[in-house]
Amino acid sequence: MGQMKTPGVYIVEKNAFPNSVVQVPTAVPVFIGHTSTAENGGKSLLNKPWKITSMAEYINYFGGGPKPEFSITENAPATPPAKDGAADAANATPAPAASTKFSIDNYKIAQSNSNYNLYYSILLFYQNGGGPCYIVSIGDYKTDYDPAKFSNGIDLLIKEQEPTIIVMPELINLGFDDCIKIQQQALMHCGNVMQNRVAILDVYNGSKDRQDPDAGDVINKFREAIGINYLDFSAAYYPWLNTSIVEDSSLSFLNFSPSVDVLKTILTNELVAPVDAQLALLDKDKDKDSIARLTELKTQYTALLAEIKTDYDLSDGVSYSNFNNVNKSIIKISPIFNMLLKEIKLQINLLPPSAAMAGIYTMVDNSKGVWKAPANVSLNGVVSPSVNITHYDQEDLNVPLSGKSINAIRSFIGEGVLVWGARTLDGNSLDWRYISVRRTLIMLEQSIKIASKAYVFEPNVANTWITIKSMVRNFLTGIWKQGGLAGAVPDDAFSVHVGLGETMTADDILEGIMRITVLVAVSRPAEFIEITFQQQMQKS
Repeated sequence: MGQMKTPGVYIVEKNAFPNSVVQVPTAVPVFIGHTSTAENGGKSLLNKPWKITSMAEYINYFGGGPKPEFSITENAPATPPAKDGAADAANATPAPAASTKFSIDNYKIAQSNSNYNLYYSILLFYQNGGGPCYIVSIGDYKTDYDPAKFSNGIDLLIKEQEPTIIVMPELINLGFDDCIKIQQQALMHCGNVMQNRVAILDVYNGSKDRQDPDAGDVINKFREAIGINYLDFSAAYYPWLNTSIVEDSSLSFLNFSPSVDVLKTILTNELVAPVDAQLALLDKDKDKDSIARLTELKTQYTALLAEIKTDYDLSDGVSYSNFNNVNKSIIKISPIFNMLLKEIKLQINLLPPSAAMAGIYTMVDNSKGVWKAPANVSLNGVVSPSVNITHYDQEDLNVPLSGKSINAIRSFIGEGVLVWGARTLDGNSLDWRYISVRRTLIMLEQSIKIASKAYVFEPNVANTWITIKSMVRNFLTGIWKQGGLAGAVPDDAFSVHVGLGETMTADDILEGIMRITVLVAVSRPAEFIEITFQQQMQKS
């Protein structure tokens, strides 16, 4: 109050209570990848972190999903071992393809264009409890994968304070070395640059079994390549997931655009060739009705297959209606076409687990708190893990000699697909073994840090120290009451220290430094429960 010079009554108001600490958000993922578009009201959102709160907002700003295209190639037949008369067999006329029963195993069906899976991952995120998140679009579906674009996407997050989780489900589409390099950059960003967020990492080739002859031991390769820096700021999950994100209704013969002719040949052998075979067996004079019926059926099949093409203008209502009718008709009459659609649906629906786990983190944080381990929770929109993990298999995943724990996703009879691990990659650290402990400390640190800014340049004296101490104690008491801190009473759960002779020296005060020490007992998950049984003597 200013100096009083005029006689009168003056009112002086004093704050009776200290400032409060507001808990910062704990589950705000940021997804980096390719989108259909990136635009807001005519302004580009490319390479700009943009916050959304729902799938509808994602589609509004970043468009819909990609159009996966698949090629169909026939596998080379196995050459039988040479026997007597091998020369005659080599010169023999091969049997026509139409006479051979179709088998999906005789064909290789592989995606021919780039696999952009961010859109499907966002769908999986929201199916598993996702909420507000950020999207960093680094290109559209015509942009080739480039490690530099992912690296730049991470650098863009330096100016963003709200995101708490980094997710990059499209990294698995890069080469192994590039994928690991970007993951290491994400660890550096989380643990060294920002220190207020974690990264959820996907294991490269994580859809493969550890004994896969082609991919090798994907877990050991990941552990050896990822390094040892800032592992406590990340968690990795294995295996990938067979999901139900993409439905049958979203697939059609357009997904075989580079192999339309091959598809038409296969369907002709299935539908038209048998009709021709039946016609060849009929007598022109005695079976006129059957011949007329089969001829009409052949004409219908031939006209239908002629409509399998890629130049439909689906924005035109008439063209879309015709295309839709043709696709539904083929699905109805062709078992082979349904087998092919099922195969590409399985491939599209095979997704890395990071986005689903980001949704689980959000759901658990909102329902129970960031201190609750995001484990023993079922996954929505997931049919099965791509690899079935047993109790024995998980031993090396969870507690390896290297300490680089990989959290397992397992299928349990009668329970579904559950997250069955809650560790960081720094599994040998007693301080930072659990991802819930790391994320709880980040929440406490950032909440108290932001609240303490109000006292920058305040007098470094006892009154300020008492006010700050009361502010922090009130906040931690609230966290303790919610179950975030362990202890029967608040004094067992935490303690706050600040003051001359306690945390500061006289030199610290002269230097303008105020030191606050906060000790907390963070609750840890009961990862192993031991029940002891022992027989006792009969007493009656």
